Formats: sequence, structure tokens, C-alpha cells
Amino acid sequence: MSMEEDANGKKEEEEFNTGPLSVLMMSVKNNTQVLINCRNNKKLLGRVRAFDRHCNMVLENVREMWTEIPKTGKGKKKALPVNKDRFISKMFLRGDSVIIVLRNPK
Repeated sequence: MSMEEDANGKKEEEEFNTGPLSVLMMSVKNNTQVLINCRNNKKLLGRVRAFDRHCNMVLENVREMWTEIPKTGKGKKKALPVNKDRFISKMFLRGDSVIIVLRNPK
């Protein structure tokens, strides 16, 4: 590895510790949960195992949450949205589907 590559690696690590990606870094270090809003209108609550600069993430113990509007028959009134969720033990999340990441949602 050249000295320039080494310096770039150090700079990236420094940015991960202080910049916007520090939210993900703290989740990895402290094993804390993050809440992620995705572009498919789903929310993911889970722990970050690993991530990169593109916000690609490996997540564990994820609860995926979304709402659905049930289909109704003809002439019936509009159905109310239903909250749904499912558990995913391990997943890879591609960074381009991430809108927002919140730390330690209480």
C-alpha cells in the first residue's frame, strides 16, 4: 500500500468518526439501534454491523415496518391503513435507498 493510499484511508476513517457517517460508526461500536427511512416508504429498526461511504449497510435484528391500505369490494367505503411489520435477522441494505438515519430512537 502506498503512503497516499494509507493517508486516504486515515482521512476516511477520521471522517467516519466525526462526519455524518459517525451516526453509523457509533451504532457499530456501541451495538445500538438506528431507525432508517427508506425510499420504498418502509422503516427499518435494527443494529448496524458494517457500512461504507455509500451508506450500504449490513444490518442485524431488523424490524421492517410499513403501512398498507387493504383492498375493499365495490361500493364499500375506503379502508383504513393497516400497520404491518416483519423481522429480518440479517440483511444487506443498498445505500441509494436510504433517506434518513436516526440514532437511538426511544
